[in-house]
Amino acid sequence: MARFPVTALRSVDLVVPDLDAAIDFHTRIWGLTLAERRAGSAWLRGTGSDAQILALHAGDAAAIRSMTLRLDPMTDPDALLERATGGGARLLQPFQPADEPGGGAIAIIADGCERTIRLVQDDRPVVPLAAAIDRPERLAHVNINSDDVARDTAFFVDALGFTLTDRSKMMAFVRTNADHHSVVIADAPVNTLNHVAFQLPTWEGVMRAAGRMVDHRFPIGWGPGRHGPGDNVFTYFVDPAGFVVEYTAEVLQVDDGYRVGAPEDWTWPPGRTDHWGIAPPKTTECKAAQLAIPFVR
Repeated sequence: MARFPVTALRSVDLVVPDLDAAIDFHTRIWGLTLAERRAGSAWLRGTGSDAQILALHAGDAAAIRSMTLRLDPMTDPDALLERATGGGARLLQPFQPADEPGGGAIAIIADGCERTIRLVQDDRPVVPLAAAIDRPERLAHVNINSDDVARDTAFFVDALGFTLTDRSKMMAFVRTNADHHSVVIADAPVNTLNHVAFQLPTWEGVMRAAGRMVDHRFPIGWGPGRHGPGDNVFTYFVDPAGFVVEYTAEVLQVDDGYRVGAPEDWTWPPGRTDHWGIAPPKTTECKAAQLAIPFVR
C-alpha cells in the first residue's frame, strides 16, 4: 500500500451545553474512559493506544469544533500544509506543541466550508487498557454533511492525500489507511456533522454495547445492520446533547487493489436499508439530529 501522509483519524472535539452530563454519559454509558479534565474541557480515551479519541468542551449549544488527523512521522509537515493550503485550506495555526493528552505538534486548518481540521504529528501513544468487548477501542470514522460532495471529496484526496474507496448515490467514502473509510461525505443541504463512529472489537461487542444503551433508555436510531460500502456492522443512537453516535465493527480492510465502487454498485431492493436487510428505517429523531450539529471554532 502506498504510504499516506495522514495515517488515521485520531479524535474529534465536540462542544456540549452540559459538560458534567456529557462526561457522565460517555464514561458510564457509552464506554469511554476519562483521560484528563481541566476547567471547561475533558479528554476521553478508548481501550486502545490513543491518548484521546474524544474531547468535550463546555459551550452554549451542541457543535463540533474540529476533527484531528494523525500524520505519518515521516510526513514533511510543512509540505503537507503547503499542499493543504494549495488545495483550498486556510491556515489557522502552524505546527506548535500541543498542551493536551498525547502531546505532539498540532497545526490547524479550515477547509473551504470553514470546517476546522487539526493535524497532529508525533503524539505519544499510551498503554492500552484491558480489552472489553463492549467498549470502544478507537474512533472508526467521522461522517460530515456536504452541499457539494465532489468538492469536499476532492479536498480530502488532493489536499490531504486520502484515497476515494467508494461512491454511493448519497455518499463518498475516503480512506487514509487499510480501513475502508475514515471520513464519509454525505450529500445534504447543509455543511454540518452527520455522525461520529466508534470502533468496537467485534460485532458481538456492537450488540452488547447497544444493549447497554437500550438498558439506559436510549432508543436505537438505526440498526442493527451491516452497511454496504465498508461492510461494517452498526447501530446508531442520539446522545443526550443531540449528537448522532455509532457503534461499529468489522470495517472492510482494503489495499490499493480494491476496485472503487460507483453508485450502481450500492443499490438495495425496495424497503431495505442495509446489507442484511434487517435494519428498520432510520427514526425521525435520528434523521433530524444528523443534520443539526454545526461546525464552530
